[in-house]
Amino acid sequence: MTGTMAARVARTNRIRQTYTLLGLGIVFILAALILRLNSYEYPLGVLLLGIGLLIGAFLYPPRLMIAGWIVTPLGLAVFLTFKRLIPGNQVLAFFILAIGIGLLAVALVGRRGYVGKGAISPALLVLVVGLVEFLLARGLTPSGFIPFMLSLWLPGIGLIVVGLAYLLTNGRGGHAF
Repeated sequence: MTGTMAARVARTNRIRQTYTLLGLGIVFILAALILRLNSYEYPLGVLLLGIGLLIGAFLYPPRLMIAGWIVTPLGLAVFLTFKRLIPGNQVLAFFILAIGIGLLAVALVGRRGYVGKGAISPALLVLVVGLVEFLLARGLTPSGFIPFMLSLWLPGIGLIVVGLAYLLTNGRGGHAF
């Protein structure tokens, strides 16, 4: 494939990724409005955000691989925790395992060239998770924070924000998020 053709294909894939993220975000917001699920009974927010990011990552692998592979295992741990399938005294261990699985996946996609050597996103994502956990433990989060994180609103708003960020960058390349 020539350089021009490869650039055109990459741009097309970035645009597909952008519109897929926006579309998934809209679907999740509509589902949140229509279904009005009890977020404690169906704690899917973080998991669906991770899956949405991974779907976007597979459409254009240089973007979103890090976020998708870190957030999805964490989302699974959050889901299992709030469904009470993980005992309370093992939650920290499962979160550490989830982060380890995510970092292992990031290392593997890094070998394929989708993640650069200087990627700081994994560290930033782990720091954000740690900060959120710290604030939760100290009772410093707003009262609606946990229900929002568990609800369909999180993937809806999150995927739309990421999609809009990519749309505003006009489909340019890069390894953001």
